Amino acid sequence: MPAIIGPVSITSVGGGVVTFGDTFYVSPKSAAKTASGSGSLNTGNFVNTNNGISGTNTLDPDLFDQNIAANA
Repeated sequence: MPAIIGPVSITSVGGGVVTFGDTFYVSPKSAAKTASGSGSLNTGNFVNTNNGISGTNTLDPDLFDQNIAANA
């Protein structure tokens, strides 16, 4: 269904997607990967994480997880 959009002023978009009207297909324009250890990305006021010996495997055998070269 068509949409009529009036004047719009977008100051900043950080890591989000802005769409107006009908959107058939939205594809990512960036991709990132983070490797972190057990309990390292916990957030909150009172976080209590009890970990024994922990290791993070950063080996990536498939090389490419999300290709974005064709999404220009």
